Amino acid sequence: MNGLFKEDTMFGNKAQMQNMLKKARKMQEDMQKMQEELKKQTVDVSVGGGAVTLVMNGEKQIVSLKISKDAIDPNDPEMLEDLITSAVNEAGKKADDMVQQGMSKVTGGLGLPGGMF
Repeated sequence: MNGLFKEDTMFGNKAQMQNMLKKARKMQEDMQKMQEELKKQTVDVSVGGGAVTLVMNGEKQIVSLKISKDAIDPNDPEMLEDLITSAVNEAGKKADDMVQQGMSKVTGGLGLPGGMF
């Protein structure tokens, strides 16, 4: 008899091992579904009193970027650059949080290391 399936192994009996593998497969399927859903979900960010508005999806792709005419000053391009940078950074953080929350629901808050949710 194979040592992995003896009653007194650290994994328990064969039925317990099969149940654990079944749960792992289900979690993997659920994570794949969640990743697909997160591609469709977005976060919205507005900075500079609405001067720059950005929408980003769960894959951290910019879906839309709107710049108010008032934010365009040919004599001060750095201001607009700073606003865009701020909007992208804030949206990225919000997207990361959204992904983390979604994956935490699937993994039951296991807190897997290395960005594995």
